[in-house]
Amino acid sequence: MNKEKNLYKGVKPFMSCTDHSVSQESYELLFNEEFEMMVTLPVPSDLEKYYKSEDYISHTDASKSIVDKIYQRVRKHTLQKKLALINSFHSTEKKLLDIGSGTGDFLATCKKNHWSVFGVEPNENAIAISKRKGIGVISDISILKENNFDVITLWHVLEHVENLVEYIEVLKKKLKPNGTLVIAVPNYKSFDANYYKEFWAAYDVPRHLWHFSQNSIKRLFENVSMSVEKTIPMKYDSYYVSMLSEKYKSGSTNFLKAFYIGFLSNRKAKSTSEYSSLIYVIKNTENTI
Repeated sequence: MNKEKNLYKGVKPFMSCTDHSVSQESYELLFNEEFEMMVTLPVPSDLEKYYKSEDYISHTDASKSIVDKIYQRVRKHTLQKKLALINSFHSTEKKLLDIGSGTGDFLATCKKNHWSVFGVEPNENAIAISKRKGIGVISDISILKENNFDVITLWHVLEHVENLVEYIEVLKKKLKPNGTLVIAVPNYKSFDANYYKEFWAAYDVPRHLWHFSQNSIKRLFENVSMSVEKTIPMKYDSYYVSMLSEKYKSGSTNFLKAFYIGFLSNRKAKSTSEYSSLIYVIKNTENTI
């Protein structure tokens, strides 16, 4: 936690949020002006239990509710877009590490397209589902070799990491010097975040410990001599997050209202670049590590 102390230094109250999906407990979001990011406090000592919910869809292949069905349908489309992105890097060995690999769908897609795939996932249920798909996954990144991967991906994972600064340093060490890091995170400066405020589903306290802006991602990776080369919008996220947010705010999923807010968020982001979620393509700025 020592390396994270600057992220908690001088933080100011921003808003209170409720854990709508598991515990109904209240948490505080505190704003760090220097890094232009927010932190969640307190951090539960038994954080893993806050992931034990059938509603936590990244750990299941559930298609029970209408929202689940929409999520699974959109996921199939976005998997191909993610594959196209990593193929565009022209990696020599095509060694891919996906952190927070969930139920293994992304890795399975990449494996079919001639990537050597490796996954890190702490959730036992998700690991079991991955294995049934023929995807081997480990629970601890520390046992993997350094300077080993052409591409490392974290799809909505960095916001969950407890020791953030240390983990970013580990990511750099596992990546080849000329490798590419791909980070996708929610953006609290989006229109849908500002509209739904404490009901915005992508705050997802206490599971989301950090809440990033474009500037905070830039600053965090500059500290380890890495730079953001490209930023890509995740346009579907505004619709999915708005559906969940509408449910948290009103008690029912108003699909028309949620679709309108998602559409409006994407339209406004055309001029502001503040989409609901963003993908960051990050590279080393050093010749060697």
